[in-house]
Amino acid sequence: MDKEIKKDFNFKNLYIIFVLGSFLGVIYEEIIGIIKYYYKFRVFKFRGRRGVIYGPFNPLYGAALVFIIWILGRKKREKYKTFLYGALLGGAIEYIISFLMELVLGAKSWDYTGRPLNINGRTTLIYMAFWGLAIMVLIHYIFPFISDLINKIPLKFKNILVYFLVIFMTFNMIVSWTALGRQVLRNKGYPPYTFVGEFYDKVYPDERLKKVYTNMKFVK
Repeated sequence: MDKEIKKDFNFKNLYIIFVLGSFLGVIYEEIIGIIKYYYKFRVFKFRGRRGVIYGPFNPLYGAALVFIIWILGRKKREKYKTFLYGALLGGAIEYIISFLMELVLGAKSWDYTGRPLNINGRTTLIYMAFWGLAIMVLIHYIFPFISDLINKIPLKFKNILVYFLVIFMTFNMIVSWTALGRQVLRNKGYPPYTFVGEFYDKVYPDERLKKVYTNMKFVK
């Protein structure tokens, strides 16, 4: 990796992209949700989709974005190859995340069963083609543009920004996912055995979490 490319892949740059991807993932899901709801009911409805309790962020999108950029962005290749690799990688990420959510949490946030060309309801060939196109555009056009903007941020300000984002997002993810873990135990009938469980039951009850994880359904 030459120096010109390497500077785009340092921790600070990638972490900013992680947070940006987490935010844009929520915007993407909300737009798709609004369109689907309007198509079905002819009413515009904002559902506030997100992946953590505090703020409009979904770290799964941010992590997937950084992973894709790391895998496919460090080497120059023809656009059609990026499309093919992106389709396979995007579909694999979607499939694996769906599988792990069901295995670990006993829950689903999406299910494509019944849709054309679906693969065990976890992804579809049509969505994989969309992933390929989106990743090709990301790698060849969007990432270079965003990297140029990030590299223009003054180093002192960038350091402060990244430190703040790391602390905030780490706290946010830990609280959000442990609250979700406690919800799983609650739904299985396990009472809180410590003050931590009591705190989560009081501050993050099912009613609050349902407003955060609007798509999530527990598998019986």
